[in-house]
Amino acid sequence: MLLWAVLPTFSQDVNPLIGKGNEAYRLKQYEKAQAAYREALKIDPDNAIALFNLGNALFKDGKYDEAVNSYNTASKHIGDPKLQSQLYYNKGVAFTRQNKLDESIAAYKQSLRVDASDTLARENLQRALNEKQQQDQQNEDRNRQAMQNPPPRPGKLTPQQVEELLKALEEQEQKLQDKKLKKAQTTGQPAKDW
Repeated sequence: MLLWAVLPTFSQDVNPLIGKGNEAYRLKQYEKAQAAYREALKIDPDNAIALFNLGNALFKDGKYDEAVNSYNTASKHIGDPKLQSQLYYNKGVAFTRQNKLDESIAAYKQSLRVDASDTLARENLQRALNEKQQQDQQNEDRNRQAMQNPPPRPGKLTPQQVEELLKALEEQEQKLQDKKLKKAQTTGQPAKDW
């Protein structure tokens, strides 16, 4: 019976802190919002709303890994399918910002499994799939190019380097020949002076 008496107080202590965090978030004071949500979580560590909102504040602050961790914890405590779908969507966006496309794709798919009507999740999934396909194509092109043009081994010259060296040697030889020819022309016999 004591548990029932504590629960409403428990929840009431958390709500003002979540409200304070929401106000700071609205004012784009993400550090303050994080602090308020963390205070709420000290009182109720399993509060899905505080965890979800903390994830959003961390995301806005550019702390994507921490945001994903907060979303992961929140997902264990959220029963509302709409909120769960939003959570997976936000997780997908956080992964996309980190260029973790495989994880992003998985998160968007989870969002769509929970709420198939989420058009933003569907659009972002398509973007992530396209970006992943482009990345894979670029990697494949680089690998193919590396196989065709292997990097030169130390001590060995590439055909282009050999060609440049030969050209430089030919130019030097031509200059030497020209110099020799000029010298031969100027060192002829002097005219007789008698």
